[in-house]
Amino acid sequence: MFVLLMGLIALILGFILYSKIVPSIFHPFRSATPATELSDGVDYVPMPTWKNYMIQLLNIAGTGPIFGALMGAKWGPIVFLWIIFGTLLGGAVHDYMAGMMSVRENGLSITSIITKHMGSWTRYPILALVVFLMIMVSATFARSASDLLVSITGLPIWLWLALILFYFLLSALLPIDKVIGKLYPVFGILLIVMAITVMGGLFFEGYAFPQFTLMNQHPAGTEYLPDMFITVACGAISGFHATQSPMVSRCIRTEKEGYVVFYGAMVMESVIALVWAIAGLSFYGDTSALSGALSDGGPSGVVYDIATTVAGPVGGVIAVVGVIVCPITSGDTALRAARLMIEDDRKMEQDRRRVAFTITSVMLIFVVLLCLLDFSVLWNYFSWLNQTLATVVLWTATVFIIRVLKKKWYSLITVLPATFMTMIVTSFILHSKLGPRLDYNISVMIGVLVAVLAFLMYLRLLLKSDESDVQNTL
Repeated sequence: MFVLLMGLIALILGFILYSKIVPSIFHPFRSATPATELSDGVDYVPMPTWKNYMIQLLNIAGTGPIFGALMGAKWGPIVFLWIIFGTLLGGAVHDYMAGMMSVRENGLSITSIITKHMGSWTRYPILALVVFLMIMVSATFARSASDLLVSITGLPIWLWLALILFYFLLSALLPIDKVIGKLYPVFGILLIVMAITVMGGLFFEGYAFPQFTLMNQHPAGTEYLPDMFITVACGAISGFHATQSPMVSRCIRTEKEGYVVFYGAMVMESVIALVWAIAGLSFYGDTSALSGALSDGGPSGVVYDIATTVAGPVGGVIAVVGVIVCPITSGDTALRAARLMIEDDRKMEQDRRRVAFTITSVMLIFVVLLCLLDFSVLWNYFSWLNQTLATVVLWTATVFIIRVLKKKWYSLITVLPATFMTMIVTSFILHSKLGPRLDYNISVMIGVLVAVLAFLMYLRLLLKSDESDVQNTL
């Protein structure tokens, strides 16, 4: 319990202290936002801060902070440091900048923002990559929720898939305040209650909480760098979040809300990840037992076992429902985000219901096809591509600060995590089974070299910039 308390204190203090630094990048705040200037009753809809916060939390949560944290716990308590500091210095900054860049760009999707600030050559590669990732997220989350529902009810998987995908279609097309705006606040509360229920059950049942150590406790001896930083994505930093933040940027009423909505939701997600990482280690006792349970029943099976054992009948139902709701409420917004990216890229008018239906229906066909495949290989590639997207977004935010905003040296807030993640994604793909499988030490050295070169390019851009670069129109 001491580890959890220290982790929560660190996250709260980090949130409070960084509130003095990160939002100051955008001072003075603009009085008008896309929600008020471009209101269309479908995607641009002003909503209260608390509702935007809950929507953002459900959009980014999915099963990532639960499944990723459990798999990351195989390295032992060292994963807690990545969840805490990865969030405060990387993930929350990433989410905040993705949302606020979108606000300043009239609600543009992240693919259009990357193209605008990183160069037109990125347009089609980034659009194709991110849309594919969104379709993959929708398919994977629909399948994971369906698998868990089948194990609970015994009903055929095609029935659950049909129901979930029909909901995806409605959620992706209907006005954001009609389905997402009404259901997500309720589901957001459920997600938080689920974490509290599981942790309370572990405490009152007398489970031993893990003692903190920096030792690598992975049963197979897998190095924690870079593998752990790829495995634990949504609980620390995730490129998927950058696809979701612009959706909410079209709904906030003032720019002051951005810090609470974007940065704050990521901090709450890391709390959930911290709870589940601790729960996995506490429930199974050590990393070997946890790793064995993950191999036998998968993350869904581990969650089901923990929830139903420690939380009692009612608490177990709440926890399991939460794990079913999480992927569904990220799968639908992934599909909606993909639709918006295509519409933004093609510069379609806001009154586009028939076109929106066609785009969404075509993507849904691919979702159905992917649901029929074995996701093990695809999902491994997705994990790396997800962190690579986060790296690209952080570099985009760095260029945005230098070229658009006046406080150029504040770009250190984004360039430091961008440099670190450049090293992580480069070294991982070089030594993992997904890439050329180079020697571990060589891969890390190349990763460090690439990161240093990227940082030197940043310094060159920063030193060349001057006040004439500031675009006062934004």
